[in-house]
Amino acid sequence: MFDWNQKIKEVTVRLKEFAGYTPETMKGIALLNGAGAKTNHLDAKTRELIALSVAVTTRCDGCIAFHVAEAKKLGITKEELSEALGVAINLNAGAALVYSTHVLDAMEQLGR
Repeated sequence: MFDWNQKIKEVTVRLKEFAGYTPETMKGIALLNGAGAKTNHLDAKTRELIALSVAVTTRCDGCIAFHVAEAKKLGITKEELSEALGVAINLNAGAALVYSTHVLDAMEQLGR
């Protein structure tokens, strides 16, 4: 089984190292991270559900670890999370379907 607490520790150490090399990048990321809370058009739970859905579609284990920790603090339920993840699954399937048309286009155009 994956150790999510260890993942958070490992990523945190590496991000601190990375910040030493490029502090302005980390400042920019921090600004992006806080932007939603400042505009506040969506509540924190909704933002975390979106973040976790995107984390799945981008296959980011570090993102999953950090955002699940935050989701738990916000009281997000497994049912809420499962519904949001269902949307992510649907979009991944939809994207594969749409991109399949690119393969058909390439088959028609290439090798003429």
